[in-house]
Formats: sequence, structure tokens, C-alpha cells
Amino acid sequence: MLNLITRIIAILAMSATLSTPVFAEQLQSILARGEVAIGVPENFPPFGSVGKDFNHEGYDVDVAGLIAKDLGVKLKVVPLTSKQRIPFLSSGKVDLVISSMGANPKRAKSIWFSSAYAPFFSGAYARQGVNVSNYVDLKNYKVGVTGGTLEDLTLTEKAPNGTDIVRFGDNAANISAFVAGQTDVLITGNIVAAKVISENPGKKIEPKFIMRESPCFIGVRQGETNMLQWVNVFILHKTLGGDLNELSMKWFGQPLPPLPSL
Repeated sequence: MLNLITRIIAILAMSATLSTPVFAEQLQSILARGEVAIGVPENFPPFGSVGKDFNHEGYDVDVAGLIAKDLGVKLKVVPLTSKQRIPFLSSGKVDLVISSMGANPKRAKSIWFSSAYAPFFSGAYARQGVNVSNYVDLKNYKVGVTGGTLEDLTLTEKAPNGTDIVRFGDNAANISAFVAGQTDVLITGNIVAAKVISENPGKKIEPKFIMRESPCFIGVRQGETNMLQWVNVFILHKTLGGDLNELSMKWFGQPLPPLPSL
């Protein structure tokens, strides 16, 4: 009887092993093979996209480069669509995902998240001299927003009654009106705003206040405690050392704001 029980336990243990992907301790495995595979956005500038030289570039790509440098290994860039991020990480096709990914309870059932490494938010933007620091101040200006977006819903809910809100059919029309001076305040996401600021340096456009925050987190495979710890130390080090602030200025045109830690 004892031998039978022992055999049953062994069979069950073997079945569990076969049904679950087996990975070596990830951090040491990366160091041993001398390469880290990191998933980055396929076409989501300024976080990640194909540049003029046909190499991938962007904030997330630069962060991936810093990770490889600090690990002392070669970087393998793996371009991903948003739907591929979690499957590629869970299956081991990539070691980490740095792809403008927000953290939420549903995703946390499948993967782990680092502390936040990048800002992603909607806000109000205007030229220097336009005195806007909150929703109440918007009542004094003509405010442009792309209709039907989350920014529009938030603005409609929180702007004071009587605010002159001009809704446009798409981002291009919203931006064109703002650059032409037909509106005083541009309501949009920081990605769109970064491009507007970089393309119109003479307009002296600056962020006025943040409306909605959704910072980005690095995806780590479940169970990889050492990898998660290393990534969080990396983010802390690059935040305190100013590296992430430099990348924020480079790609978003603004200083790195305070970001949450997990």
C-alpha cells in the first residue's frame, strides 16, 4: 500500500510539472546567456516605433537599452502589439515587457508589475502666459478637445458651467485649431502633446495641469521574484540618478513627474 501511495504522489507531481511551463531562475539565466529579450511597442510613438534608420526608437526602447546595459548583456528588441504583451511574457518569448502598459487587477492575474517607470496621462496644455492651473481657470478661455474621448468625458464632468468647450472630430483638427490660435487651451494626452510641443517650439507651449493619470509599468513573468526585485532597484536607481528624467525630457518634452511604486 505504501509503495502504491508513493507511486501515485510521484505521478501527480510529474503531471503538475508537465502542465506548467518550466523556466530556470530568470535573472541568472539572462546573465548566463548574455542576452535579454524585451518586448517594446511596435507602433506607438514616442514610446516605441520604427525610426528613419529602420531601427526601433522611443522612450520604452531607451529604457530597455538601459536595462541591458546595467545587466551587462546584449539587448534583443522584440516589437509587440498590445495584444501580444502578456502572451509573449507568459510563454517565455520575452523576458520583460516595456510597452507603455498600465497595471490593473485583471492583468495582475497573469503577470507581475514593477513600480511605474513612465508617465502616461491626459492634461491641459497652453502657451506661456495663459493662466490655467485647474478646471476652474478653464472658464476664462476657449478650450479645445477631441470629441468622444476620455479627455472629453472628464472635461465635460469637471469643467465649470459656462466653459467655452470646442469639440473636434479628431486629434488633427483639435491640434490644428490650437496651433492656429483658434483655441487657447489644448486638452489631450501627453503623447500627443509632446509631438505638438516639439513641432512648435516658437509657440512656447507648456503643460498646465494633469487631468487623468495612467502611468506605465514593466511587465515581469509571474514567480520571478529576483527579476522583479532587480527591475524595481533599476527603476529606483534611474529615477534618483536622473536618467528617466532625461528620457522624459527627450521623448515627452517635460520633466518626469512623481510616479507610484508597487
